[in-house]
Amino acid sequence: MIRLGLCCIFRKAPIKFRRTTAKHLLLLDRGDQRRRLASICMHNADALYRALEFCHARGIGAFRINSQILPLKTHPQAGYTLQELPGGDDIIARFKQCGHFVRHNGLRTSFHPDQFIVLTSPDSGVVERSLADLAYHAEVAEWVAADVINIHGGGGYGEKPAALERLTRVIEGLPPAIRSRLTLENDDRVYTPADLLPVCRATGIPLVYDLHHHRCLPDGEGVETTTAAALATWDREPLMHLSSPLNGWQQPPFRPHHDYIDPADFPDCWRDLDLTLEVEAKAKELAVLKLRRWMADAGIAFAGR
Repeated sequence: MIRLGLCCIFRKAPIKFRRTTAKHLLLLDRGDQRRRLASICMHNADALYRALEFCHARGIGAFRINSQILPLKTHPQAGYTLQELPGGDDIIARFKQCGHFVRHNGLRTSFHPDQFIVLTSPDSGVVERSLADLAYHAEVAEWVAADVINIHGGGGYGEKPAALERLTRVIEGLPPAIRSRLTLENDDRVYTPADLLPVCRATGIPLVYDLHHHRCLPDGEGVETTTAAALATWDREPLMHLSSPLNGWQQPPFRPHHDYIDPADFPDCWRDLDLTLEVEAKAKELAVLKLRRWMADAGIAFAGR
């Protein structure tokens, strides 16, 4: 069966996650910074719990957690540990309650960090900052029972083979808390599935197959062949992405996402698979629920109520 996944935020449901900016935060003294961050982090932990309850009640089996769930966590000036914040232990405990809810109800959580995480960079400073951010994601992932931290390949720097060699070396040196959750996703500008699959096979890192990206940046392989190759990289429930272009496939640009999923973009070879399908659509939960209704009418089995 297919487990449908909601990505990060809601269109209509009254569940909101809070953020802040470094510019605003650095205007405050350190004590006020910590109090404001503590308030935001606890709010976000509570919002995550409500998001998980929403998904469980509506048969949405997976939720992608926003990378700014702890805003500015690794910022060079405004960064912090939760132990520094007032009530930090209570914030951690609330996130762990989210993890208990996930495990108890058979949900799945994941992260998709921002694109400034670049493990292919020839700049060691960029890689070091990327690793710090991945460590933050892995810490929260442990609390909330997330088994996926998904990243793109990053830049090609004019020589993709060399960049992919750097990526492989960095992955091989990752600590288990990160490496056991890390996945690679093909993107729509630099790295195709054919580019990333050799890295996945060499390192044991699964490929998150993004079909929309593959259609925007093809590599000569078909959907069925690439699906099979991606599935072979997983030792747990595979995860894939589905979206539709804003203006359809007849009128570029093709990269921007539509509010909803066009059923014509759902490949036949996915109908009988067991996987998590994250729905990348601007209408968020409305798009997930609409796709689920279409799947029910089309006789496609899905997890949940």
